[in-house]
Amino acid sequence: MTSIKDVATRAGVSVATVSRVLNEHPAVREDTRSRVLSAVTDLGYRPNAVARSLRTHQTRTLGLVISDVLNPFFTELARAVEDAARERGYSVIIGNADERPDLQDHHIRTLLDRRIDGLLVSPTHGGTALTREAAQARTPMVFVDRWIDEAAFAHVPVVRTDGSAAVHALVGHLRALGHRRIAIIGGPSETTTGNERVDAFRDALAAHGLSLPARYVGQGDFQAESGRRATARFLALEEPPEVIFATDNLMALGAMDELRSRGLRVPRDMALAAFDDVPWFLHTDPPITAVAQPTEELGHRAVHALTGLIEGRGADSVTLTARLTARRSCGEDEGSPT
Repeated sequence: MTSIKDVATRAGVSVATVSRVLNEHPAVREDTRSRVLSAVTDLGYRPNAVARSLRTHQTRTLGLVISDVLNPFFTELARAVEDAARERGYSVIIGNADERPDLQDHHIRTLLDRRIDGLLVSPTHGGTALTREAAQARTPMVFVDRWIDEAAFAHVPVVRTDGSAAVHALVGHLRALGHRRIAIIGGPSETTTGNERVDAFRDALAAHGLSLPARYVGQGDFQAESGRRATARFLALEEPPEVIFATDNLMALGAMDELRSRGLRVPRDMALAAFDDVPWFLHTDPPITAVAQPTEELGHRAVHALTGLIEGRGADSVTLTARLTARRSCGEDEGSPT
């Protein structure tokens, strides 16, 4: 295998100079840098990443722990994180918590043992002993999409989307279409996003003079099956709702499946809207009205914040804004924009 000494010999410089070039040290003349890089290319030299990490105490690796890799929102988020990290010279190791706190802790522990430089976490639950330990040790960490609302994590930056205005716009849109009986399928109450979306929905209904009866609140877990169960319960009511708002895309899919299994049509028999727009909502029949997060920007801003912590620049929390995309699943006209 080609060694750093071989590169130094080919370029006619010392091993220390080669090391400075590879580590992008500014105190190297441009002609020297060019000779060294040419030698690296000619010899096919690849630096030993393990040895470099021991010298610099950095692995140039980020850990990303997401709640559910099968959820299209998190799949898109992971892609955005990986793209942004690669542009900054970092690799990403992804752990899928599958909405389970124990799996989340397993991945965090594994990533820390691998000496990753920093963590991006979308928590499945409130703070666990391990996440508190990581925070107290000042491990570079950023919460993305979800966060943990505890004092122990007050210093951890949060990169998230505020969907309140978009949810208010959705309720206004539904009222303009004539709907009054509007139900919601909420996410786990242990998650900040689960609570935030239900609270925003309740506030939006109140602003339009509508209440949210307990019978119109379904408890879900951000999985399709919970969307089916909640929809079945709504349909069993003496006066079912006119609209179901599912607070994530998989629960919306479950709601649609339950309606179709009963021979019911969206929006003729029941209108449907969702939080978290995904590309396949354009291709359902009908296309689904949804609150869209700027997912790509969310991932990019999260990586920017985390690398800022790792590289000593610091980082602030970031709040982006969701928007409403009206399609045809709530009774909109055939010509509604998609």
